[in-house]
Amino acid sequence: PSLISVSALQFLSNIAVVSTVERRSLRDDSKPFPFSRPRVCTMTVPQACEATPIPVVDFSAEEASVVKTWRRACIDHGFLYLTNHGIPESLVSEFFEQQHAFFRLPLDQKMTIIQDENNRGYTPYKESTLDPENSKRPDTHEGLYFGREVAADSEEAKLPLHGPNQWPSEDLLPNYRRVTQAYYDAVTALMRRSLHILALSLDLPRDHFDAMFAKPIASLRPLHYSAEVASPEDGGFSAGAHTDYGCLTFLMTDGTPGLQICPDGEWVAVPHIRGAFVINLGDMLERWTGGLYRSTLHRVVCTCGKERFSAAFFVEPSFETVVQVFPECLAKGGKSYPPIQSGEYLLGKYRATHSGYSLAKEGHAIAA
Repeated sequence: PSLISVSALQFLSNIAVVSTVERRSLRDDSKPFPFSRPRVCTMTVPQACEATPIPVVDFSAEEASVVKTWRRACIDHGFLYLTNHGIPESLVSEFFEQQHAFFRLPLDQKMTIIQDENNRGYTPYKESTLDPENSKRPDTHEGLYFGREVAADSEEAKLPLHGPNQWPSEDLLPNYRRVTQAYYDAVTALMRRSLHILALSLDLPRDHFDAMFAKPIASLRPLHYSAEVASPEDGGFSAGAHTDYGCLTFLMTDGTPGLQICPDGEWVAVPHIRGAFVINLGDMLERWTGGLYRSTLHRVVCTCGKERFSAAFFVEPSFETVVQVFPECLAKGGKSYPPIQSGEYLLGKYRATHSGYSLAKEGHAIAA
C-alpha cells in the first residue's frame, strides 16, 4: 500500500510541540461504545507519525489490494486517504468557491437559514463545543448542514433528522444549490462504493450494508474556520477533540493545515494530499465491529493564522437501523455490546454538541 509521501513527512518535521490534553473518556462500560485508547494525548515531534503513517487507498487499484489496505487502516489508524476516487477536481474546486461565497455573506443573511429541527441549515460562529471537558470557550468555526432531500409532506419527513434542505437565496448565490447538490450526489455515490469495500474488508458479502444504508442519514457539513490562532494549552480550539458519531466521514479541505489525530496517545498532524479525501471511522462502526475497527480521536487546531475551509460528509445508517456487533467480528475476538437504534443515538449526540437547538419531533424522544 502507498503511504504518506516524503514531502508530507518533511512538512511534519516542521511541527513544534503544541500541547498535552487529557483525553476525555468518550466511551466506558456505562455508555454505548467501547473505549480502550490512551487517555492522554500529547502533540510531539513527527517521529511518532513517521512510525505510523496513514495509509493511502488508491481506488483505481486492484480490488483485493484496496480491501487489504482499507482493512489495515481501519484496524491500525481509523483514518485513511482515498485517492483516484473519481470525483472531478473541477467539481471540488467549484464547490469550495460556492462555500467561500456563502460564508462571506453578512451574518443576517446567513441567519435566514439557521439550523432547524431536521438538522439542516446554518450553524453560527462559536455555536458548538465538541470537547466541553477541555474547552474553555466555543470552537472557532461556523458551518452548514445539508442532508438527503426529503419532501416536507412525505411520510419520511415525520422522522427526526429528515426533511427538506434550507438553501441560500438564489438571488444572492444563483449557483450555490446546483453545485452543492452535485457535490453531495457525487460523494453519496462514492459512499456506496466505499461501503462495499468496507463490507469486503470485514469478510462480509459485498452488499451487506446496502439495506442498512438504503435511506442513510448522510450529512454534508461545509465548515469555515476563522484565522484566530488556537491555543489548546488555554482551552481554545478551532474544533475540540472528539470522535465522530456515525459510520464513516469523508473529509475534503482547501489544503490549509489544522487537522490533528491521536491514534496512539500523541497528537500528530495530518498533511494535505491534493485531491484526496481523508476518511475516518466513527463510533457506530467501532461498535458494529466490536472494537476491531477504531474510531480515532481528532481535532482542528489553527496554528498558521489563516482561515480554513473544509467539507465533512458524515455517513450514518438509516434512522431505524439497529446497530449490533456483527457475529463475524465476535468470532474474531470483538467485544459484545447491547444493540442500539442509529437515529435515536444520533439525536442525543446532536443535542449535546449544538447549543440552543431542539432536534426532536413529535413522537420521538431525544436520547440522552
